[in-house]
Amino acid sequence: MSRKLFGTDGVRGQANSYPMTAEMALKLGAAAGRYFRKDGMNRHRVVIGKDTRLSGYMIENALTAGLTSTGMNVLLLGPVPTPAVGFLTRSMRADLGIMISASHNPHHDNGIKFFGPDGFKLSDEAEAEIEAIVASADIRPAKPENIGRAKRIDDGRGRYVEYAKTTFPTRTRLNGLKVVVDCANGAAYKAAPEVLWELGAEVISIGVAPDGKNINHKCGSTYTQTAAETVVQHGADMAICLDGDADRVMILDETGKVADGDQIMALLASRWAHEGRLNGRTLVSTVMSNLGLERYLAGQNIALKRTGVGDRYVVEAMRAGGYNLGGEQSGHIVMTDYATTGDGLIAGLQFLAEMAATGKKASELTTSFETVPQLLKNVRYAADQEPLSVASVKEAIADGEARLQASGRLLIRKSGTEPLIRVMGESEDPVLLENVIDDIVGAVEATA
Repeated sequence: MSRKLFGTDGVRGQANSYPMTAEMALKLGAAAGRYFRKDGMNRHRVVIGKDTRLSGYMIENALTAGLTSTGMNVLLLGPVPTPAVGFLTRSMRADLGIMISASHNPHHDNGIKFFGPDGFKLSDEAEAEIEAIVASADIRPAKPENIGRAKRIDDGRGRYVEYAKTTFPTRTRLNGLKVVVDCANGAAYKAAPEVLWELGAEVISIGVAPDGKNINHKCGSTYTQTAAETVVQHGADMAICLDGDADRVMILDETGKVADGDQIMALLASRWAHEGRLNGRTLVSTVMSNLGLERYLAGQNIALKRTGVGDRYVVEAMRAGGYNLGGEQSGHIVMTDYATTGDGLIAGLQFLAEMAATGKKASELTTSFETVPQLLKNVRYAADQEPLSVASVKEAIADGEARLQASGRLLIRKSGTEPLIRVMGESEDPVLLENVIDDIVGAVEATA
Protein backbone atom coordinates (compact mmCIF):
# COMPACT_ATOMS: atom_id res chain seq x y z
CA MET A 1 0.00 0.00 0.00
CA SER A 2 1.60 3.27 -1.13
CA ARG A 3 2.01 6.44 0.94
CA LYS A 4 1.94 10.01 -0.33
CA LEU A 5 1.14 12.02 2.80
CA PHE A 6 3.61 10.27 5.08
CA GLY A 7 7.38 10.62 4.78
CA THR A 8 10.13 9.04 6.84
CA ASP A 9 8.91 10.77 10.01
CA GLY A 10 5.17 11.29 9.80
CA VAL A 11 3.49 14.03 7.80
CA ARG A 12 5.50 17.21 7.37
CA GLY A 13 5.42 20.44 5.38
CA GLN A 14 5.08 24.20 5.53
CA ALA A 15 2.35 25.34 7.91
CA ASN A 16 -0.88 26.45 6.21
CA SER A 17 0.20 24.76 2.98
CA TYR A 18 -0.68 21.25 1.87
CA PRO A 19 -0.40 18.88 3.65
CA MET A 20 0.08 20.88 6.85
CA THR A 21 -3.28 22.64 6.79
CA ALA A 22 -5.98 22.72 9.44
CA GLU A 23 -8.25 20.83 7.05
CA MET A 24 -5.76 18.01 6.58
CA ALA A 25 -5.00 17.84 10.30
CA LEU A 26 -8.73 17.46 10.91
CA LYS A 27 -8.91 14.63 8.38
CA LEU A 28 -5.81 12.92 9.77
CA GLY A 29 -7.20 13.11 13.29
CA ALA A 30 -10.50 11.61 12.20
CA ALA A 31 -8.76 8.91 10.14
CA ALA A 32 -6.43 7.99 13.02
CA GLY A 33 -9.42 7.87 15.35
CA ARG A 34 -11.23 5.58 12.92
CA TYR A 35 -8.16 3.34 12.65
CA PHE A 36 -7.54 3.01 16.39
CA ARG A 37 -11.14 2.97 17.60
CA LYS A 38 -12.16 -0.38 19.05
CA ASP A 39 -15.81 -1.19 18.41
CA GLY A 40 -17.86 -1.66 21.55
CA MET A 41 -15.43 0.28 23.75
CA ASN A 42 -16.01 3.80 25.05
CA ARG A 43 -12.67 4.49 26.74
CA HIS A 44 -10.45 5.55 23.84
CA ARG A 45 -7.52 7.77 24.78
CA VAL A 46 -5.15 9.86 22.71
CA VAL A 47 -2.27 11.92 24.07
CA ILE A 48 -1.09 14.90 22.03
CA GLY A 49 2.17 16.74 22.60
CA LYS A 50 3.72 19.55 20.60
CA ASP A 51 6.80 21.72 20.33
CA THR A 52 6.78 25.52 20.51
CA ARG A 53 5.87 26.48 16.92
CA LEU A 54 3.16 29.06 16.45
CA SER A 55 1.29 26.75 14.07
CA GLY A 56 1.07 24.10 16.79
CA TYR A 57 -2.05 25.71 18.21
CA MET A 58 -3.86 25.45 14.87
CA ILE A 59 -2.85 21.86 14.24
CA GLU A 60 -3.54 20.77 17.82
CA ASN A 61 -7.10 22.11 17.68
CA ALA A 62 -7.78 20.58 14.27
CA LEU A 63 -6.47 17.17 15.32
CA THR A 64 -8.53 17.33 18.49
CA ALA A 65 -11.70 18.08 16.52
CA GLY A 66 -11.08 15.15 14.17
CA LEU A 67 -10.27 12.72 16.95
CA THR A 68 -13.17 13.63 19.23
CA SER A 69 -15.57 13.37 16.27
CA THR A 70 -14.77 9.65 16.11
CA GLY A 71 -15.22 9.09 19.84
CA MET A 72 -11.62 9.45 21.01
CA ASN A 73 -10.89 11.25 24.29
CA VAL A 74 -7.96 13.62 23.88
CA LEU A 75 -5.36 14.42 26.55
CA LEU A 76 -3.39 17.57 25.68
CA LEU A 77 0.15 17.58 27.08
CA GLY A 78 1.31 20.96 25.79
CA PRO A 79 5.01 21.42 24.91
CA VAL A 80 6.91 18.21 25.67
CA PRO A 81 9.73 16.34 23.89
CA THR A 82 8.83 13.75 21.26
CA PRO A 83 10.17 10.88 23.42
CA ALA A 84 7.88 12.04 26.22
CA VAL A 85 4.91 11.38 23.94
CA GLY A 86 6.14 7.85 23.27
CA PHE A 87 6.65 7.27 27.00
CA LEU A 88 3.31 8.77 28.06
CA THR A 89 1.32 6.96 25.36
CA ARG A 90 2.29 3.69 26.95
CA SER A 91 2.35 4.93 30.56
CA MET A 92 -1.15 6.41 30.35
CA ARG A 93 -2.60 3.41 28.48
CA ALA A 94 -3.53 5.51 25.48
CA ASP A 95 -4.58 3.95 22.19
CA LEU A 96 -2.60 6.52 20.24
CA GLY A 97 0.04 9.19 20.74
CA ILE A 98 0.61 12.20 18.50
CA MET A 99 3.49 14.67 18.42
CA ILE A 100 3.10 17.94 16.55
CA SER A 101 6.57 18.93 15.45
CA ALA A 102 8.88 19.36 12.47
CA SER A 103 11.89 18.42 14.59
CA HIS A 104 14.98 20.34 13.42
CA ASN A 105 13.17 22.26 10.65
CA PRO A 106 12.58 26.05 10.87
CA HIS A 107 9.47 27.46 12.52
CA HIS A 108 7.44 27.83 9.33
CA ASP A 109 7.34 24.03 8.95
CA ASN A 110 5.40 21.62 11.10
CA GLY A 111 4.60 17.94 11.23
CA ILE A 112 2.48 15.21 12.77
CA LYS A 113 4.03 12.01 14.15
CA PHE A 114 1.95 9.06 15.30
CA PHE A 115 2.75 6.54 18.05
CA GLY A 116 0.96 3.26 18.67
CA PRO A 117 -0.24 2.06 22.09
CA ASP A 118 3.16 0.44 22.69
CA GLY A 119 4.83 3.86 22.45
CA PHE A 120 6.63 3.11 19.19
CA LYS A 121 6.14 5.02 15.95
CA LEU A 122 3.67 3.47 13.54
CA SER A 123 4.82 1.11 10.83
CA ASP A 124 4.70 2.04 7.14
CA GLU A 125 1.73 -0.28 6.78
CA ALA A 126 -0.28 1.42 9.55
CA GLU A 127 0.47 4.86 8.11
CA ALA A 128 -0.62 3.67 4.68
CA GLU A 129 -3.92 2.45 6.11
CA ILE A 130 -4.56 5.79 7.82
CA GLU A 131 -3.74 7.56 4.58
CA ALA A 132 -6.18 5.30 2.73
CA ILE A 133 -8.92 6.26 5.21
CA VAL A 134 -8.18 9.94 4.55
CA ALA A 135 -8.46 9.35 0.80
CA SER A 136 -11.69 7.36 1.08
CA ALA A 137 -13.29 9.68 3.66
CA ASP A 138 -14.61 6.51 5.38
CA ILE A 139 -14.46 8.11 8.83
CA ARG A 140 -17.66 6.72 10.43
CA PRO A 141 -18.17 9.48 13.01
CA ALA A 142 -19.34 8.61 16.50
CA LYS A 143 -22.96 8.92 17.55
CA PRO A 144 -23.75 12.22 19.28
CA GLU A 145 -23.69 10.62 22.70
CA ASN A 146 -20.28 9.05 22.03
CA ILE A 147 -18.35 12.14 20.88
CA GLY A 148 -15.05 12.35 22.72
CA ARG A 149 -13.84 14.89 25.26
CA ALA A 150 -10.62 16.88 25.44
CA LYS A 151 -8.73 18.12 28.48
CA ARG A 152 -5.34 19.55 29.38
CA ILE A 153 -2.91 17.37 31.33
CA ASP A 154 -0.84 19.56 33.65
CA ASP A 155 1.68 16.99 34.86
CA GLY A 156 2.80 15.45 31.56
CA ARG A 157 6.16 17.20 31.60
CA GLY A 158 6.64 16.37 35.28
CA ARG A 159 6.02 12.68 34.64
CA TYR A 160 8.65 12.68 31.91
CA VAL A 161 11.16 14.61 34.05
CA GLU A 162 10.85 12.06 36.85
CA TYR A 163 11.19 9.17 34.41
CA ALA A 164 14.26 10.67 32.72
CA LYS A 165 15.99 10.91 36.08
CA THR A 166 15.43 7.19 36.71
CA THR A 167 17.58 6.38 33.65
CA PHE A 168 20.61 7.93 35.36
CA PRO A 169 22.68 5.54 37.53
CA THR A 170 21.43 5.26 41.09
CA ARG A 171 23.49 7.12 43.69
CA THR A 172 25.40 8.97 40.96
CA ARG A 173 25.23 12.76 40.98
CA LEU A 174 26.37 15.53 38.68
CA ASN A 175 27.69 17.67 41.52
CA GLY A 176 30.68 19.72 40.45
CA LEU A 177 29.88 19.54 36.73
CA LYS A 178 28.98 22.69 34.82
CA VAL A 179 26.70 21.81 31.92
CA VAL A 180 25.43 24.00 29.09
CA VAL A 181 22.10 22.83 27.69
CA ASP A 182 20.77 24.31 24.45
CA CYS A 183 17.07 23.53 24.10
CA ALA A 184 16.69 25.12 20.62
CA ASN A 185 13.77 27.22 21.91
CA GLY A 186 11.83 24.01 21.51
CA ALA A 187 9.90 21.31 23.28
CA ALA A 188 12.45 20.59 26.04
CA TYR A 189 12.98 24.20 27.09
CA LYS A 190 11.66 23.45 30.58
CA ALA A 191 12.20 19.71 30.97
CA ALA A 192 15.90 19.44 30.10
CA PRO A 193 17.21 22.15 32.49
CA GLU A 194 15.00 20.75 35.27
CA VAL A 195 16.39 17.21 34.91
CA LEU A 196 20.03 18.33 34.84
CA TRP A 197 19.65 20.68 37.81
CA GLU A 198 17.78 18.14 39.91
CA LEU A 199 20.58 15.62 39.26
CA GLY A 200 23.06 18.06 40.74
CA ALA A 201 24.64 19.89 37.80
CA GLU A 202 25.32 23.59 37.59
CA VAL A 203 23.17 24.36 34.56
CA ILE A 204 23.63 27.13 32.02
CA SER A 205 20.51 27.16 29.85
CA ILE A 206 20.26 28.69 26.38
CA GLY A 207 17.54 28.41 23.77
CA VAL A 208 14.88 28.49 26.49
CA ALA A 209 12.84 31.54 25.44
CA PRO A 210 10.48 30.29 22.71
CA ASP A 211 8.27 32.85 20.98
CA GLY A 212 6.66 30.59 18.39
CA LYS A 213 9.05 31.63 15.64
CA ASN A 214 12.58 31.16 17.00
CA ILE A 215 12.65 27.36 17.31
CA ASN A 216 15.96 26.01 15.89
CA HIS A 217 16.99 29.54 14.89
CA LYS A 218 20.74 29.90 15.47
CA CYS A 219 20.56 27.39 18.30
CA GLY A 220 20.17 23.68 19.01
CA SER A 221 21.70 20.58 17.49
CA THR A 222 21.83 21.99 13.95
CA TYR A 223 23.55 25.24 15.02
CA THR A 224 26.04 24.50 17.77
CA GLN A 225 28.06 27.72 17.52
CA THR A 226 26.06 29.48 20.22
CA ALA A 227 26.51 26.59 22.66
CA ALA A 228 30.23 26.35 21.84
CA GLU A 229 30.73 30.03 22.63
CA THR A 230 28.77 29.61 25.87
CA VAL A 231 30.89 26.63 26.94
CA VAL A 232 34.12 28.58 26.47
CA GLN A 233 32.74 31.76 28.04
CA HIS A 234 31.57 30.00 31.21
CA GLY A 235 34.31 27.37 31.44
CA ALA A 236 31.72 24.62 31.26
CA ASP A 237 32.58 20.92 31.27
CA MET A 238 30.37 20.06 28.28
CA ALA A 239 27.18 20.96 26.43
CA ILE A 240 24.05 19.11 25.41
CA CYS A 241 22.49 20.53 22.24
CA LEU A 242 18.95 19.34 21.50
CA ASP A 243 16.80 19.96 18.45
CA GLY A 244 13.29 21.39 18.36
CA ASP A 245 11.52 18.28 19.64
CA ALA A 246 14.49 16.94 21.65
CA ASP A 247 14.79 13.58 19.94
CA ARG A 248 18.28 14.51 18.64
CA VAL A 249 21.43 15.53 20.47
CA MET A 250 24.92 16.78 19.77
CA ILE A 251 27.50 16.71 22.56
CA LEU A 252 30.14 19.45 22.87
CA ASP A 253 33.31 18.96 24.89
CA GLU A 254 34.94 21.53 27.19
CA THR A 255 36.57 23.26 24.21
CA GLY A 256 33.32 23.56 22.26
CA LYS A 257 34.21 20.80 19.81
CA VAL A 258 31.18 18.88 18.51
CA ALA A 259 30.67 15.12 18.75
CA ASP A 260 27.94 13.83 16.45
CA GLY A 261 25.74 10.78 16.84
CA ASP A 262 28.40 8.42 15.48
CA GLN A 263 30.87 9.34 18.22
CA ILE A 264 28.19 9.11 20.91
CA MET A 265 27.12 5.68 19.66
CA ALA A 266 30.74 4.51 19.53
CA LEU A 267 31.23 5.44 23.19
CA LEU A 268 28.00 3.86 24.39
CA ALA A 269 28.39 0.71 22.30
CA SER A 270 31.92 0.03 23.57
CA ARG A 271 30.95 0.74 27.20
CA TRP A 272 27.81 -1.36 27.04
CA ALA A 273 29.64 -4.22 25.33
CA HIS A 274 32.33 -4.14 28.04
CA GLU A 275 29.61 -4.29 30.69
CA GLY A 276 27.81 -7.14 28.92
CA ARG A 277 24.67 -5.10 28.32
CA LEU A 278 24.88 -4.55 24.53
CA ASN A 279 22.39 -7.04 23.15
CA GLY A 280 23.93 -9.25 20.47
CA ARG A 281 27.09 -7.12 20.60
CA THR A 282 25.42 -5.17 17.79
CA LEU A 283 24.85 -1.49 17.12
CA VAL A 284 22.14 -0.49 14.65
CA SER A 285 22.70 2.62 12.56
CA THR A 286 21.92 3.94 9.10
CA VAL A 287 23.75 4.03 5.81
CA MET A 288 24.81 7.59 6.70
CA SER A 289 27.09 6.54 9.58
CA ASN A 290 30.79 7.05 8.93
CA LEU A 291 33.06 4.23 7.80
CA GLY A 292 35.28 5.14 10.72
CA LEU A 293 32.55 4.02 13.10
CA GLU A 294 32.22 0.70 11.33
CA ARG A 295 35.98 0.10 11.49
CA TYR A 296 36.15 1.08 15.18
CA LEU A 297 33.32 -1.28 16.12
CA ALA A 298 34.91 -4.13 14.19
CA GLY A 299 38.05 -3.63 16.27
CA GLN A 300 35.90 -3.98 19.39
CA ASN A 301 34.26 -7.16 18.04
CA ILE A 302 30.96 -5.28 17.76
CA ALA A 303 28.76 -5.68 14.70
CA LEU A 304 27.23 -2.71 12.88
CA LYS A 305 23.84 -3.32 11.27
CA ARG A 306 22.92 -0.60 8.78
CA THR A 307 19.39 0.48 7.84
CA GLY A 308 17.73 3.07 5.64
CA VAL A 309 17.77 6.69 6.78
CA GLY A 310 15.31 7.52 9.54
CA ASP A 311 15.22 6.65 13.23
CA ARG A 312 12.00 4.68 12.74
CA TYR A 313 13.87 2.20 10.50
CA VAL A 314 16.62 1.94 13.09
CA VAL A 315 14.00 1.12 15.72
CA GLU A 316 12.31 -1.45 13.49
CA ALA A 317 15.63 -3.25 12.96
CA MET A 318 16.38 -3.08 16.68
CA ARG A 319 13.04 -4.60 17.60
CA ALA A 320 13.31 -7.30 14.93
CA GLY A 321 16.78 -8.34 16.10
CA GLY A 322 16.34 -7.78 19.82
CA TYR A 323 19.03 -5.07 19.89
CA ASN A 324 18.98 -2.28 22.46
CA LEU A 325 21.24 0.45 21.04
CA GLY A 326 21.03 2.27 17.75
CA GLY A 327 20.81 5.68 16.18
CA GLU A 328 21.87 8.08 13.49
CA GLN A 329 24.84 10.30 12.80
CA SER A 330 22.41 13.23 12.95
CA GLY A 331 21.99 12.69 16.69
CA HIS A 332 19.06 10.32 17.13
CA ILE A 333 20.26 7.92 19.83
CA VAL A 334 17.81 5.10 20.47
CA MET A 335 18.12 3.11 23.68
CA THR A 336 15.16 0.78 23.92
CA ASP A 337 16.05 -0.06 27.52
CA TYR A 338 14.91 3.48 28.26
CA ALA A 339 12.83 4.90 25.39
CA THR A 340 10.81 3.92 22.34
CA THR A 341 12.36 6.54 20.07
CA GLY A 342 15.39 8.79 19.92
CA ASP A 343 15.79 10.74 23.16
CA GLY A 344 18.36 13.54 23.15
CA LEU A 345 18.12 14.28 26.86
CA ILE A 346 18.48 10.68 28.03
CA ALA A 347 21.38 10.18 25.60
CA GLY A 348 23.01 13.24 27.13
CA LEU A 349 22.49 11.75 30.58
CA GLN A 350 24.18 8.52 29.49
CA PHE A 351 27.17 10.53 28.29
CA LEU A 352 27.29 12.41 31.59
CA ALA A 353 27.11 9.08 33.44
CA GLU A 354 30.31 8.04 31.65
CA MET A 355 31.97 11.30 32.65
CA ALA A 356 30.95 10.73 36.26
CA ALA A 357 32.02 7.08 36.27
CA THR A 358 35.42 7.57 34.62
CA GLY A 359 36.34 11.04 35.84
CA LYS A 360 37.40 11.84 32.29
CA LYS A 361 36.88 15.11 30.47
CA ALA A 362 34.30 15.23 27.71
CA SER A 363 37.06 15.58 25.13
CA GLU A 364 38.48 12.21 26.19
CA LEU A 365 35.12 10.51 25.55
CA THR A 366 34.11 12.11 22.25
CA THR A 367 36.92 10.92 19.99
CA SER A 368 36.61 7.16 19.92
CA PHE A 369 37.60 6.93 16.25
CA GLU A 370 39.02 8.93 13.37
CA THR A 371 36.39 9.73 10.78
CA VAL A 372 36.80 8.96 7.11
CA PRO A 373 36.39 12.25 5.19
CA GLN A 374 32.69 12.64 4.49
CA LEU A 375 30.91 15.31 2.47
CA LEU A 376 27.18 15.97 2.30
CA LYS A 377 25.54 18.56 0.06
CA ASN A 378 21.81 19.20 -0.28
CA VAL A 379 20.13 20.31 -3.50
CA ARG A 380 16.61 21.72 -3.35
CA TYR A 381 14.21 20.79 -6.15
CA ALA A 382 10.69 21.76 -7.21
CA ALA A 383 7.76 19.62 -6.12
CA ASP A 384 7.01 18.51 -9.68
CA GLN A 385 10.57 17.33 -10.37
CA GLU A 386 12.16 13.88 -10.07
CA PRO A 387 15.87 14.68 -10.49
CA LEU A 388 17.11 11.17 -9.70
CA SER A 389 15.24 9.76 -12.71
CA VAL A 390 16.98 12.08 -15.19
CA ALA A 391 19.54 10.33 -17.41
CA SER A 392 22.25 12.96 -16.94
CA VAL A 393 22.00 12.64 -13.15
CA LYS A 394 22.16 8.85 -13.33
CA GLU A 395 25.27 9.13 -15.52
CA ALA A 396 26.94 11.52 -13.06
CA ILE A 397 26.25 9.14 -10.17
CA ALA A 398 27.59 6.12 -12.09
CA ASP A 399 30.70 8.07 -13.04
CA GLY A 400 31.24 9.12 -9.42
CA GLU A 401 30.94 5.56 -8.17
CA ALA A 402 33.51 4.42 -10.72
CA ARG A 403 35.95 7.17 -9.72
CA LEU A 404 35.70 6.39 -6.01
CA GLN A 405 35.78 2.61 -6.51
CA ALA A 406 37.10 0.86 -3.40
CA SER A 407 38.41 4.04 -1.73
CA GLY A 408 34.98 5.23 -0.65
CA ARG A 409 31.27 5.16 -1.26
CA LEU A 410 28.35 7.30 -2.46
CA LEU A 411 24.85 7.65 -1.06
CA ILE A 412 22.37 9.69 -3.10
CA ARG A 413 18.80 9.95 -1.83
CA LYS A 414 15.72 12.10 -1.56
CA SER A 415 15.06 13.57 1.85
CA GLY A 416 12.00 12.13 3.53
CA THR A 417 11.18 15.42 5.27
CA GLU A 418 12.11 18.19 2.81
CA PRO A 419 12.24 18.63 -1.02
CA LEU A 420 15.98 17.98 -1.11
CA ILE A 421 18.32 15.60 -2.84
CA ARG A 422 21.01 14.62 -0.35
CA VAL A 423 24.34 13.89 -2.03
CA MET A 424 26.73 12.20 0.39
CA GLY A 425 30.07 10.54 -0.18
CA GLU A 426 33.08 9.22 1.76
CA SER A 427 36.66 8.72 0.61
CA GLU A 428 40.18 8.63 1.94
CA ASP A 429 40.95 11.18 -0.81
CA PRO A 430 39.09 14.40 0.17
CA VAL A 431 39.98 16.23 -3.07
CA LEU A 432 38.59 13.44 -5.22
CA LEU A 433 35.55 13.26 -2.96
CA GLU A 434 34.75 16.95 -3.35
CA ASN A 435 35.12 16.77 -7.13
CA VAL A 436 32.77 13.78 -7.35
CA ILE A 437 30.15 15.37 -5.09
CA ASP A 438 30.29 18.69 -6.94
CA ASP A 439 29.81 16.96 -10.30
CA ILE A 440 26.69 15.17 -9.07
CA VAL A 441 25.31 18.32 -7.43
CA GLY A 442 25.86 20.19 -10.69
CA ALA A 443 24.00 17.53 -12.63
CA VAL A 444 21.04 17.70 -10.22
CA GLU A 445 20.96 21.51 -10.32
CA ALA A 446 20.97 21.43 -14.13
CA THR A 447 17.62 19.63 -14.11
CA ALA A 448 15.87 22.62 -12.53
